[in-house]
Amino acid sequence: MQIEVLKSKIHHATVTEANLNYVGSITIDEKLMIAANLIENEKVQVLNNNNGERFETYVIKGTMGSGVICLNGPAARKVQVGDTIVVISYAAMDFEEAKNFKPDIIFPDKDNQIRS
Repeated sequence: MQIEVLKSKIHHATVTEANLNYVGSITIDEKLMIAANLIENEKVQVLNNNNGERFETYVIKGTMGSGVICLNGPAARKVQVGDTIVVISYAAMDFEEAKNFKPDIIFPDKDNQIRS
């Protein structure tokens, strides 16, 4: 049996940009992507703590160390710059494997830099 479990989470990132005139997706600082074990084009769920919105999109790699969290295209309408969001990805795996799996969870600071 396969089940979906939490794979990666960026908890409480700050939205730095919202670009309505882009095809779509979320641009994430590559440093955050690496720390959270996310890859470019991976499907993610975005949860907005400020307005309760929940939506799915895919990841675009942002400049390393820039702190960028930019919602693009239609998703830009679901956030405001300065909003706090959670970015989550899931993985399908065998039930027994899932019992021992540990997700990669990071907690960036207000500037989207990784806390030590």
